[in-house]
Amino acid sequence: MPEAPAGSGPRRRAVLAAALAPLAGAGCTGEEAWRTPAPGAPGAPVAPSAPGAPAGPRDALVIMIRHAEEPYAGGVGRDAQGEDDPGSLAGRGWRRAERLPRLFPPAPGSSLPRPAAVFAAGGKGAAAPARCQQTVAALATALRTPVRAEFAVGAEAALVQAALAAPMPVLVCWEHSGIPRLTRALGADQVPGTPATWPDRHDLVWIFTRRQGRWSFRELPQHLLPGDV
Repeated sequence: MPEAPAGSGPRRRAVLAAALAPLAGAGCTGEEAWRTPAPGAPGAPVAPSAPGAPAGPRDALVIMIRHAEEPYAGGVGRDAQGEDDPGSLAGRGWRRAERLPRLFPPAPGSSLPRPAAVFAAGGKGAAAPARCQQTVAALATALRTPVRAEFAVGAEAALVQAALAAPMPVLVCWEHSGIPRLTRALGADQVPGTPATWPDRHDLVWIFTRRQGRWSFRELPQHLLPGDV
């Protein structure tokens, strides 16, 4: 018997089923939106993973960024009211902060899931906390979630404990010298590919994913401003 054409009969139905299968997971919200299906399952996004990274559903996802650009040596930043403030972001830093929501689009399947909780360095008497909170202010507004700023730089262990108890995914904006302490408190500092220090850049995102008790690491560029690598 001659083979039926692809446009009719059982073969057409099979082709349509295969084409529509990846859409089955679209429209997920809340917790389901950040849990990745098992590799090969319909709707599973394709993303680079560290060699040997464990498979299976994620039970924790922590996204880390450095605060946006500060003034050059001898320069003066601007606070949220536009007043001179050496402890605030530079003009380029404010532009990065304004565009940060673009990194987390609401569309399902994006490479960076939308955070459910946002943490930034807090405390008084240091420059980084103001810059960290300024960096995520527009993002928190877009996400309709408050910025949690009860932990100061140096209290990374307490911050990690609170972050892991918060709704996932979690975004942490921190001072660059304290980020290695965050990864150690997370128990992810020995994960293959994790840098020992944060590089001299403001345009990176570090992503730590825990599956079956094991962490994996990815680094992504932001590509938010001209000149970002």
